[in-house]
Amino acid sequence: MALEFTDANFDEQVLQADKPVIVDFWAEWCGPCRMVGPIIEQIGEEYQGKVIVGKVDVDSNPGTAMKFGIRNIPTILFFKGGEIVEKQVGAVAKQVLVKKLEAHM
Repeated sequence: MALEFTDANFDEQVLQADKPVIVDFWAEWCGPCRMVGPIIEQIGEEYQGKVIVGKVDVDSNPGTAMKFGIRNIPTILFFKGGEIVEKQVGAVAKQVLVKKLEAHM
């Protein structure tokens, strides 16, 4: 299950995490975001305990989206040690995301 990251909890839950983190920046009105959402949920279930998986609603949390320069959604950022190590913009197949994730585990 994907966590809900917000402007208020992002630093603590993502930047200070002791595991790799996948963050899906999305919005309710975004069609491609709705395609990626279930994939993010699946990855969260399959890698539970090894990776932290969450989502940021860019409409409700503009501060975090602005901080990371999110201009297009869906954008998926991969964090390790509080740093961005990988980025994916746009909807892609699950195996693309898994490959990027596993490269940083």
